[in-house]
Amino acid sequence: MNNETIFLLGFLVFIFFILALDLGLLKKRSDTISMKQAGLMSFFVVALSMCFYFILITYGHLLHGIDSMSKLQSVIAAHHHPVKVIPNDLEHSIQLYNQNLGLEYLTGYVVEYALSVDNIFVMVLIFGAFGVAQKNYHRVLFWGILGAIVMRFIFIFVGAALIEKFSWIMYVFGAFLVFTGIKMFFDKDGDDKIDTQNHPVVKFAKRFFKVHDHFVGNKFFVTIDGIKKVTPLFLVLLIIEATDLIFAVDSIPAIFSVTKDPYIVFFSNIFAIIGLRSMFFLLAGIIDRFRFLKVGLSVLLTFIGLKMLTHSYLEAWGFTTSHSLIIIVGILGLSILFSLIFPERKKERKLKFDPEHEDNLHR
Repeated sequence: MNNETIFLLGFLVFIFFILALDLGLLKKRSDTISMKQAGLMSFFVVALSMCFYFILITYGHLLHGIDSMSKLQSVIAAHHHPVKVIPNDLEHSIQLYNQNLGLEYLTGYVVEYALSVDNIFVMVLIFGAFGVAQKNYHRVLFWGILGAIVMRFIFIFVGAALIEKFSWIMYVFGAFLVFTGIKMFFDKDGDDKIDTQNHPVVKFAKRFFKVHDHFVGNKFFVTIDGIKKVTPLFLVLLIIEATDLIFAVDSIPAIFSVTKDPYIVFFSNIFAIIGLRSMFFLLAGIIDRFRFLKVGLSVLLTFIGLKMLTHSYLEAWGFTTSHSLIIIVGILGLSILFSLIFPERKKERKLKFDPEHEDNLHR
């Protein structure tokens, strides 16, 4: 078993332990999550993410089993790390490599965490449209995030293999992100609605499953007159998974613009994902106050796409991961600052959100 496998297996064991704490495997019953609980859990997950950053800048070379100058140079070349080794000084060269590895992880984490906010916008709409009771959010998000981890794992390592084999794919990713960023900017004021009857996922599910018309507590499946049916809560879970799949198409190429090391992409991605549930409960009630956040995310995606399209020129000019991180944090910080300085005028909310009400899903 090589170093990458050991490192990855250890990471996955650690992540599933955190999921047990964060998503409620240790809870005996579903319950609503208070702002205080969500805030504490968000702080805890972010703190763990920062601890992992310090692990990388100290022991990052162990990930790929770097124990010689030749091995270090081959790993740097394979993953296109912007690190210049110091001849005949392995220890100092490894320090430079670890520092860059940590910076790439941190930048990727910030990008993914920021893009996850847009995911929360959609989750609020989905839960509100289907009338999911707040006490059942926890169960849906638990299974949704587990599914997201599996999908991200597949996406990231398949994407890394494609980039290694076909380097021109980076330009395709870049063009796609620029298109997505521009489209998001012009759609930022759109009135997003979820059609519970005609949603593509609902139609797909009805082709393969018997669908019950009513919620049955927190159950995904129910047997009625000997016939097993899926409940509307299961349909909500399917839509959440499909939504994450769509967001992954944006976020994963975005992190590949920061680092080509699939393990660092995976680590930063998963740390952001496990913080999504607590961030949802923290922001769901106030997310509409950040009126310029979608503008910031659209500019962020456009910047990352342009960076991917012009990466060879930027590298020649000395543009580094540190510069990317500063620009990314600056974009997000300004969008939040402008939202606080120039709040939207009070008007009737677009989404009437009653978390304790469970509407029926009519076929």
